Amino acid sequence: MNVLNRVLIAGFLMLGLAVPCYAEKIVIAGSTTVLPIAQKAAEVFMNSNQDADISVRGGGSGVGIASLIDGACDIGDASRPIKESELDNAVANGRHPKANVVAMDGICVIVNPSNPVRALTKKQIKDIFTGKISNWQQVGGNEGKIVTISRDSSSGTFEAFGELALNKEKVRPDALMQASNQAVATTVAQTPGAVGYVGLGYVSKSVKALVIDGVEASKETVLSGQYPIARPLFMYTNGSPKGVVKDFIDFILSGEGQRLVEEEGFVGLQ
Repeated sequence: MNVLNRVLIAGFLMLGLAVPCYAEKIVIAGSTTVLPIAQKAAEVFMNSNQDADISVRGGGSGVGIASLIDGACDIGDASRPIKESELDNAVANGRHPKANVVAMDGICVIVNPSNPVRALTKKQIKDIFTGKISNWQQVGGNEGKIVTISRDSSSGTFEAFGELALNKEKVRPDALMQASNQAVATTVAQTPGAVGYVGLGYVSKSVKALVIDGVEASKETVLSGQYPIARPLFMYTNGSPKGVVKDFIDFILSGEGQRLVEEEGFVGLQ
């Protein structure tokens, strides 16, 4: 410690003042599905932890994992598991991603509230999103073109939906690709003939979630495995979380944190 620093500290002590300390900054990036959970949890956590300064942004699961690998964030949010290629890149960068499951989610297929269709089978959903069905009349609705709304390819929801609902087949080429869950929900709400998919927490009165294979998306059906398009939500850290990052993850997994998860419309683990 140099002379100037010693003098400054001594001055603080003589005045009866604490030596200034600085909040530990945590950067969270990634999945727009996990985004509302991260934002709400960060807000509540910082209110009772003055030593934490948490910045939260979206960008998609791919962005979150890439940011963690590059060291640009402390927590990478993802709505899908990390890929082998991403793990390889992480190891090459001296990073060791650890998956922390913070919630469960049902991917809901949504339509405009004016659409009379209330239920579809998984096969019908697959045929709609891959282009085999293109008119609502083919699935019991009114005559009219189906406007397909999808997430973009950097989205974990896109990948999870492709695996769980489309059996890894490609989304039809004329699908309108959107960068976030909210963008999908807004487009469907404004387009009478549209169909899209979003995380359970993005379902509101402005859209209608369809029953799939006779099962409605809910906490009970997601946790029981009855709902056919369900997945875990992750917060990835570099190795086991430590310090304030660990405190934040522990908070989300606590009773209070899981209540916040459910307030945001997702499925708590408890």
